[in-house]
Amino acid sequence: MRVAILSDIHSNLEALESVLEDIAGQGVDDLLCLGDLVGYGANPNECVQRIRGLISHVVAGNHDCAAVGTSDTSYFNPHAKRAVTWTARNLSADHARYISTLPYVKRVEHILLVHASPSEPAAWNYLLSPQMARAEFQAFSESICFIGHSHQPVFFSINGAPRSLKGDRLSCDPEERYIVNVGSVGQPRDGDPRSCYAIYDDDQRTVQLRRVAYDIRSAQRKILQAGLPPVLAARLKRGE
Repeated sequence: MRVAILSDIHSNLEALESVLEDIAGQGVDDLLCLGDLVGYGANPNECVQRIRGLISHVVAGNHDCAAVGTSDTSYFNPHAKRAVTWTARNLSADHARYISTLPYVKRVEHILLVHASPSEPAAWNYLLSPQMARAEFQAFSESICFIGHSHQPVFFSINGAPRSLKGDRLSCDPEERYIVNVGSVGQPRDGDPRSCYAIYDDDQRTVQLRRVAYDIRSAQRKILQAGLPPVLAARLKRGE
């Protein structure tokens, strides 16, 4: 089995379409999505439509839940709050109902999917350090867990040091267990403005991060035209 894993699309249609085009040439058997379909960007309905028409294994992210009123936004910064308010106002009733049905956790064979962390998936904790990762391994039994949320692609193993994912193909020891953050399709924050997603090859036991260029200017223009905070447009170019 060879699967593509996407996360943190954030209503960025240009990024999503470019990633889906890249995936089409990779010979994958399935697509998985780790949430945050909406938030920040100007095309929430179009992104939800593309995901729900193409991907059956999808979990909820914090911006998804905030947009449909099932998660608190007190910890959101002012720009994120403005964006989620705009998204809630512009999201169609049908797409809001779809988002409301998304689970926090999903298992696909021996793979665990969760947006933020396995131990408290609805708490939206950021998994950023080896110490935090070690605690999270106690919360699941699958051999590999894929996460998003921080927009920082990184590879944690239960017995080894974390490794940043920079496009290299990483081999998984069958005796090890892993937590892999696949980064962000629609708003990368690792200094590289290109979209990123991961391909997991179950037969070869490898994880590969792929970077995909997209039309950032078009995404920025839509954000500004929608009246969303300009900082949300500016940060796309910087990858932060």
